[in-house]
Parts: sequence; structure tokens; C-alpha cells
Amino acid sequence: MFTWVKRIGLFMLVNILVMFTLTFVMKLFGVGHYMTAYGIDYRALAIICLIWGMGGSLISLLLSRFMAKSMMGVEVIDPNTRDPELGNLVHMVHTSARSAGLSTMPEVGIYDSPDLNAFATGPSRSRSLVAVSTGLLSRMSKAEVEGVIAHEIAHVANGDMVTLTLIQGVVNAFAMFLARILVFAISQATRSDDERERGRGGLGYFAEYMLIQLFEMVFLVFGSMVVAWFSRWREFRADHGGAKVAGREKMIAALRKLQMAYEQPFNAEPAPAAMQALQISNRKGGFLRLFASHPPLEERIAALENTRMF
Repeated sequence: MFTWVKRIGLFMLVNILVMFTLTFVMKLFGVGHYMTAYGIDYRALAIICLIWGMGGSLISLLLSRFMAKSMMGVEVIDPNTRDPELGNLVHMVHTSARSAGLSTMPEVGIYDSPDLNAFATGPSRSRSLVAVSTGLLSRMSKAEVEGVIAHEIAHVANGDMVTLTLIQGVVNAFAMFLARILVFAISQATRSDDERERGRGGLGYFAEYMLIQLFEMVFLVFGSMVVAWFSRWREFRADHGGAKVAGREKMIAALRKLQMAYEQPFNAEPAPAAMQALQISNRKGGFLRLFASHPPLEERIAALENTRMF
């Protein structure tokens, strides 16, 4: 219980610091108001939306390794550790990294969880972290672990963390921009000619604020489909990259083990929400599938089995 309270508190603290940082940046550049006596200053609005939309995403990316260690309880392994099991894990990650063409070795971490989980994070290829759960190490064979690690290294080599952050930032900025333009248009449409001449009328501050929040949520829902589509595409690409590094059979074996663990009909428990780069939460169907960050495992396995690139 204390651990979860600590993690939630840390998450809230980081978000508050992000808000203060972005507010300071806007004041520093003299940006803060986009409404004028003549209507919207679209240039100022675009700058404000870019700062808030991209700024939050970029700060989160810069703090991603720190947040992963704090939120997931990841313990970074000393590359010179004398523990043979941990040493083998570091060697496995570094071998995959060199095979993928990385010049700087990622940090290697482990965290306590019964789930078959692994993820890669970090602000760049040279400042990345690859972490695996204790459950994955205990329940997977060496070949399967190699497949999982190769998949995570492919994410790092492809720069997926940065690209996904930029896409999310652009989506956030567009949602903020379009919501404010739409609310301004609605407010203008509700004013009479007399009210326009006197500069009064419209929806009122509170109504405009609530509508902006509503439209932002709606636009973000549609934007999340774009983010989810890219996330699914990058999983296929990381699977192929992992297969090139570790071998197609090892990559397929890893995916099949995950499929056995999380997609069997008798498995009543949902997949862990915290799973990231190899999150196996593929029960979404129909319309909800548009919001899935990962494609179904059977499709990922079929893509590896049917490709001729190996």
C-alpha cells in the first residue's frame, strides 16, 4: 500500500513540476494570451499549444528512465556484478545492443513482478534503459528471454520512444488548438449583432472553459487512435528487428510463451496494465481495437512466420 501511495505521489509531483516549468517558459517568452480585441491571434495560440502539447511530452521523455526506476522499482544492475545470473542478463542485453548497432550500451535493470514483462525506455539511443521482470526471468527459457530482450533493443535502435513522444506531443497540441478555435466559433455564433458591437455576450468564461475541456477530450480520443496505430506498427517493426538480432525462432518462441501466459481462454485475469514494450493486453476487439497499443499476438507471430526477409 505504501509503495503505491509513494508512486502516485511521485507521479503527481512530477506533473506539478511540469506545469510550473511550462508556465515559466511561457512567461519567459512573453506568451500567455491568444485573445485580442479582434479575435484569436492564431500565431500566439499555436505557440501556446505547441509549448503545452510538446513540452509535457518532451519533459516526460527526459524523465522516463528516472520515472521507470521509481514507479516500477527497477534496480539497475552493475555491469561488473559478480552475480552470475545478473551478469548473464547484462551480457545478453549488451550482446543484443552491439548486434543492433548501438555504440552506447543501455542500462540494464530488473524489478520484482510475477508478470512476464519487459520494457525499454529512455530519451535517446545513448541514454536508454532495458528492464525485465523477475517473473519473466523465472518462467522463460534462455532462448525466449533472448527474443524478448532483442525486441526491446530493437525499440531502442529504432528510436521508438522519441518518435512516439513526438507524435503524442503533436496530437496534444492539435487537440488544444482545435478545441479553442471551435469554442471561439460557437461563442461568436451565439452573440447578437448588438453584442458584437459592444464586445459582449457569448457563452461566458465558465461555459467556454467547460466546452474547451470537453472538445479537448474528444479530439484526444480520436488522436489516441493515431498514436495507437503507430504503436502497433512499431511492435511489428520491433519484432522483425528482434528476429534479426536474436533469430526468428527465438522471437517467435518468446511471443508464443507470452501468448500461453496471457491469451489462454482459461486465463480469467486481465493482462497487467503496467506492461509497456511487450504489453500483452490483446482482449480488445471491435471498435476498441483501434485504441490497442499492441497488435494481437497471433498476428505478430504470423507476421514473423510469413516474412521472407530472414
